[in-house]
Amino acid sequence: MPAVRESSHFVSAARRPRVRRLVLADYRSYSALDLSVEASVVALTGENGAGKTNVLEALSLFAPGRGLRRAEFAECVRAGTGGFSVSAALAGADGETQLGTGYDLDSAAGPSRKCRIDRVPVGSPRDFADHVRIVWMTPAMDGLFAGSAGERRRFLDRLVLAVDSGHGARVNALERALRNRNRLLETGGEPAWLDAAERETAELGVAVTAARLETVSRLAALVAAERDDASPFPWADFALSGEVEALVAEYAALEAENRYRAWLAANRGRDAAAGRTLIGPQASDLVVRHGPKQIDARACSTGEQKALLTGLVLAHAKLTTAMSGIAPLVLLDEIAAHFDPARRRALFAELARVGGQAWLTGADPAAFADLPEDAKVLRVEAGRIEG
Repeated sequence: MPAVRESSHFVSAARRPRVRRLVLADYRSYSALDLSVEASVVALTGENGAGKTNVLEALSLFAPGRGLRRAEFAECVRAGTGGFSVSAALAGADGETQLGTGYDLDSAAGPSRKCRIDRVPVGSPRDFADHVRIVWMTPAMDGLFAGSAGERRRFLDRLVLAVDSGHGARVNALERALRNRNRLLETGGEPAWLDAAERETAELGVAVTAARLETVSRLAALVAAERDDASPFPWADFALSGEVEALVAEYAALEAENRYRAWLAANRGRDAAAGRTLIGPQASDLVVRHGPKQIDARACSTGEQKALLTGLVLAHAKLTTAMSGIAPLVLLDEIAAHFDPARRRALFAELARVGGQAWLTGADPAAFADLPEDAKVLRVEAGRIEG
């Protein structure tokens, strides 16, 4: 695996697109928004419920998946309307690129999502990855380390998706393959059908696991290269645990597939009784430790967990730059309220090191007092944004 380059090098060499203009139509609380920005950091302030997070969510739709809330698209349509549209003009070294996405409830073919680049239709949000990468952190992630393994797998898959836009399709295909196998076990399907289902499950399971392991390995290498025990955002020690993970780490892909398929065949009775497939990447876990203290993240205080998660997200943003050549948009929802002034200043300095445009939200404008001079602080009020 190639080494991760020094952060100063890959940031200076990276493309650094910025959102210069954001236009929303019938998106949640916004009937119409036309926002022009010329800033490396955009901070949105306002009372709870004013619509700050809605702006970040709209930007997150230019990443594969359903955005930072993981909401159904119909939920994002403003009440009483037939759909929404989101458009972003990206300014970069090569000029301006227009990205657009939307959801039409009244399409003749049924509700559908549309994506465009420079007003030309494209197949899916995966096509946006050639122009922009996006990472985010939201209050819903605060319980990550104390939550379920499933939450941590979803978090990890989001990390992988930021550097490998095809990962989401593989994960979805694996979920379908597992459901198919489970149905065959429940109904007593023909052995030949089960053999085929397990072959597909093994191929997809090994591919998903390999992508996760590669991202974890690269992220660990970057964290090790920049490790600083005195940082206000402690470095994380982490690993992906599970039976298939051990197979992929030890064997070539084909042999790992064969061994996983043999496990599936040998455990048909147990899986049928359980009503689900018990071994596989759908049961793995991301194990995280507080590096300087060498304790499990779940045993840390709430404040320590928040700082640890922030450090991990910032490291992932740097990894995204290193692997894609594009400094990502960094979306941090309600981030400033959780930190004291010294840690907020450290956060703003780390965002500058990442090199991509950052969008932050917070209720208190005073939390953004130490932003750099080229930052823009905007006030959000009931579907309107004022400078």
